[in-house]
Amino acid sequence: MITTTIGYPYIGENREWKRLVEKFWKQAISEDTLQAEWKKLRITHLKKQQKLGLTQVTSGDFTMYDRMLDLAFLFNLIPSRYRSLEDVPSLTTYYAMARGTTDTVACEMTKWFNTNYHYIVPEYEGATLKLNHNHYVDWFLEAKEAVDIDVKPTLIGPMTFSKLTKGYRDKELAHYLLELLPLYAQVLQQLVDVGAEWIQLEEPILTTALSEEDCRLAEVIYTQLVEAVPQAKVMLTTYFEALTDFERITNLPVAGIGLDLIHGKKENLAALRQHGFPPQKTLALGVVNGRDIWASNLQEVAQDVQAVQTLVSPQAIWLQPSCSLQHCPVTVANETMLFDTLKDALAFSDEKLGELVEVSGYIESSEWPTPTAVSASMKRIEALKNHASRQNESVSTALAKLEEKDFKRTVPFTERLALQQQALHLPLFPTTTIGSFPQSKEVRSWRAAWRRGDLDDAAYEAKLDAETLRWIALQEEIDLDVLVHGEFERTDMVEYFGEKLAGFAFTKFAWVVSYGSRCVKPPIIYGDVDWLAPMTVKETVFAQQHTDKWMKGMLTGPVTILNWSFVRNDLPRDVVAAQIALALRKEIHALEEAGIRIIQVDEPALREGLPLRQDNWQAYLNWAIDAFKLATSSVNTTTQIHTHMCYCEFNDFIDPITALDADVISLETSRSHGELIHSLKENPYPYGIGLGVYDIHSPRVPSADEMTTILEESLAVIPANHFWVNPDCGLKTRQEPETVASLKHMVEAAKALRKKTLQTN
Repeated sequence: MITTTIGYPYIGENREWKRLVEKFWKQAISEDTLQAEWKKLRITHLKKQQKLGLTQVTSGDFTMYDRMLDLAFLFNLIPSRYRSLEDVPSLTTYYAMARGTTDTVACEMTKWFNTNYHYIVPEYEGATLKLNHNHYVDWFLEAKEAVDIDVKPTLIGPMTFSKLTKGYRDKELAHYLLELLPLYAQVLQQLVDVGAEWIQLEEPILTTALSEEDCRLAEVIYTQLVEAVPQAKVMLTTYFEALTDFERITNLPVAGIGLDLIHGKKENLAALRQHGFPPQKTLALGVVNGRDIWASNLQEVAQDVQAVQTLVSPQAIWLQPSCSLQHCPVTVANETMLFDTLKDALAFSDEKLGELVEVSGYIESSEWPTPTAVSASMKRIEALKNHASRQNESVSTALAKLEEKDFKRTVPFTERLALQQQALHLPLFPTTTIGSFPQSKEVRSWRAAWRRGDLDDAAYEAKLDAETLRWIALQEEIDLDVLVHGEFERTDMVEYFGEKLAGFAFTKFAWVVSYGSRCVKPPIIYGDVDWLAPMTVKETVFAQQHTDKWMKGMLTGPVTILNWSFVRNDLPRDVVAAQIALALRKEIHALEEAGIRIIQVDEPALREGLPLRQDNWQAYLNWAIDAFKLATSSVNTTTQIHTHMCYCEFNDFIDPITALDADVISLETSRSHGELIHSLKENPYPYGIGLGVYDIHSPRVPSADEMTTILEESLAVIPANHFWVNPDCGLKTRQEPETVASLKHMVEAAKALRKKTLQTN
């Protein structure tokens, strides 16, 4: 029985990939050095997987920034605005597409299905496509030389790639595919020519809602590919959900189909019972969870595989994680900060591969390779289940006592707005930021010294206070209307709160990639969540005392804390979200009592938690919206609640964000601003809104004129008294000079619009 991966984490146990690419961006290493070190990292990962016992490894799961961008670059989908950078596109052009340049905006970035990862959106402008250098061949040959087991190249499939490309109208899809499919065929043929037996094409789009036209398109795509390269054995693998049209997809003319038996377990098993599985195909089963960190119940996994064996007789069965392990940390082995009961119940990527090997051995021989594997697995799971952290009666009692009034503001928005304007005295088009300011090398060094014990609490806090005061002065100099304290004490917008709440644990090396080289270390929610003491009051009040302008309180919302954490798997997610909301409700009360009148509760992850199929959205939205309202609805009428979100698609989400009943929402929209303006024309938003006027994911400094144009376009769809002006996201990862310059231009643009509007009226 083959044991394999869909993909392995490319960032390394200690984020080696991140450090290399950031050195290259800073011109601290050459491209030759970068490529040589990348190769060492890839080979290390391959050899480790072989040592762990896999019988097949995967090549092509590596990336230079993002795998969708890799394919766009391979197929020469290079927007015209980058073509003047160099005659022959190289890493310079590639990274310009990812990050922008001084004069050129970056490509749009958005969430990869319902994960916390962001991908670069390919742009098709109608230019003729062609095949650039095929790194997939290089990586395959490199892997074949490095290990003596089977190597399976992988790339994102043509259905998913084309559906996620922007720039073409529906009627232009056929023309786009006529250009794209021959290039896919060339890639497959080149891989076959160098000895690839199996080639994996990842098609998560096939687990989303598919129309009849989509199903026919999948049939056309794969019929053409197989006819073009009949020697290629294609493993069409799917993940994140069950197949939408099981019978038609499993009968596509490919050699193998991969199914997610974690997130799509119930539906996929039911479909196997109803439709069977083509006996001439290989069936790859995703039987360990590639998106969480909990150890599997090995007995249950083995039973799932055996259940499939009783239903169908495929040519062969492979065992693999449910999706790429890119969404999971690398290994538990290096963790030293976790208590034993919790650590024993965890399995990161390496441990999950060990689970696959154990289950495969049992299925093949009816004996466990490690005789105590099952009993030890059950003991570890049961020990955490019975841990005192999961028996907090005060939390369960508080949840049981909730009433309908706990989820509602007492006064409607139109009345609140008038009262808040009277209380806050803000100008038209008030300017603010999303919350964080650049965390310089010095700030990070202070934190590291404090955590090592080289800097005591008083000295560390004094340094943070000085940095806060410096940025208050900078904000006043820039002339922002509503200030923030800068969040210099916070490592991460979720981790910071988890460190101060009961029920959370933290790792030392459990990094996962968020976008590009940006890595995060999600907290682990392992027990009942409870508020212990004020978390943000001290820093916010300190900042407010040093300015006459309003200072925003800054919190991360309950759904974002949930979605950006690894969440316990013994309770429904809605219950955990409600626990977090109750804790934040107490924090908001504490801020109000301390005199803070503008409080931002960020929910950038609200939309990404949506199920992949729209008919399953409402159940999620019901409890997600309730969690936000539970946290925020008890405030005074004159306390202004802000929130922040990251997404581009607005038409299908206007009702949920309206239901939040937040006074002001800021949106991450700069890379797709025109699309949002069009959406707002069709679906006006009735609350205060700030459209991000510049992209913080790029070091580029936009001009005041550029921002003025965006603001004037926005004014056509946003009432002036509802209109806020802000960047599109937090500024933590940016450098200070570009941040100050961009904010000065932003304030200049807002003032120009304010003056023009007042003169007109």
